[in-house]
Amino acid sequence: MSDAAYQQKSAQLSRQLRAQTDAIRLEKTTSNLFRTRTQPAGSKLDVRALNQVINVDNERQVVEVEGMTTYADLTDACLAHNCMPLVVPQLKSITIGGAVCGIGIESTSFRYGLPHETINRMEVLLANGDVVDCSPDNEHSDLFFGIPNSYGTLGYILKLEARTLPVKPYVELQHIRYSDIDAYFAAVADACQSDVDFVDGSIFDKNEMYLTLGHFRDSAPYTSDYSWLKMYFRSIQQRRQDFLSVHDYIWRWDTDWFWCSKNLFVQNMPMRLLLGRKRLNSISYQKVMRWNNRVGLTKRINRLLNREPEGVVQDVDIPLEHAPEFLRFFLQEIGIHPVWMCPIGGHNLAHNFPFYPLHGSGLFVNFGFWDIVPNPQHHEPGYFNRKIEARVTELGGIKSLYSDSYYDEDRFWELYNGERYRELKQHYDPDGRLRNLYQKCVLRQ
Repeated sequence: MSDAAYQQKSAQLSRQLRAQTDAIRLEKTTSNLFRTRTQPAGSKLDVRALNQVINVDNERQVVEVEGMTTYADLTDACLAHNCMPLVVPQLKSITIGGAVCGIGIESTSFRYGLPHETINRMEVLLANGDVVDCSPDNEHSDLFFGIPNSYGTLGYILKLEARTLPVKPYVELQHIRYSDIDAYFAAVADACQSDVDFVDGSIFDKNEMYLTLGHFRDSAPYTSDYSWLKMYFRSIQQRRQDFLSVHDYIWRWDTDWFWCSKNLFVQNMPMRLLLGRKRLNSISYQKVMRWNNRVGLTKRINRLLNREPEGVVQDVDIPLEHAPEFLRFFLQEIGIHPVWMCPIGGHNLAHNFPFYPLHGSGLFVNFGFWDIVPNPQHHEPGYFNRKIEARVTELGGIKSLYSDSYYDEDRFWELYNGERYRELKQHYDPDGRLRNLYQKCVLRQ
């Protein structure tokens, strides 16, 4: 796609936003937010057409891409040029703009950080209709660093330039089992100092933890296929070594939404045969989830059965030195498993992202957990999520805001740099046309 086509779309959105007087909200194809929201009346800003890859430049090792482009399309375009974005979040339905204004992560994050740390520049549509070019060293550098974890409350990303890395055709995997929590995280630290290309892990219980190390390879003796009948997460317990094409490695988690496809009853052979390869993916599961949220089927069933289960769908980042303590707390007090583990490093210490500060140069560990806690004692709503939020804060960690949050307002702004946020909000949205971060992420407005 030509840059001229992008410029035309950008100008059209700018005109539309200037003419719009009611509440600003986006019309888009996908969303990976896991918090229900109130939907205000009024027109929507249709950004669905901003879904194209503009240019893949292997010489500069960058890709220029529109903000609503899914990583599925972005990665296909890059792989055609034998490269990939430095960090590709786990699900095909995630957009690059969403991963930057929210928070994304994957198994290259130990070396390259989070998706927003791999961006050279971006163009952002402000609430007044202006489009500004943001980079780490231009006049809008404050917005460049402020966009991550702002969830569209400071402006909307229209275009980005992201860094890429060369790939080889295959990835060799080693799944190494540990039964001691301290030894497990010591091995994580060692792996992040080695020459591996990918690092992540899967925790099935306190005595069964796997560290998965990946290496690019030019050739492979075989390749496994986890895009239909076989499930990748089960292979971790069954195989010591495995080989995947680079494409299938990048999307190894998408077929079963990690392991959350169990909630849609598709982890049995008859259902997988019936649905077929094309329907087993995060995009299909999203549609079912949104339908259930609209009609309230699960809520009705729970009321009939006098149950009050609590959804605990969160990603939290904990300093490596406190990761063993957090995991012990989580397995004992919350009890969800499996848990995904992914180390984060590679931070540029000259870059300060004020609303998602991973302090210092040390490693952080992401824990991802996405399930239902039965809640047999009928605790107040948010009981387990609040316990997690409190322990994350105690251990010097930070929580992503794509799902439910229960902080009171003063505590929220203390944790997410309210003073700096208000400065940027006043500068870039002085009329308050966009909801602020607390309203959007905690009050769900």
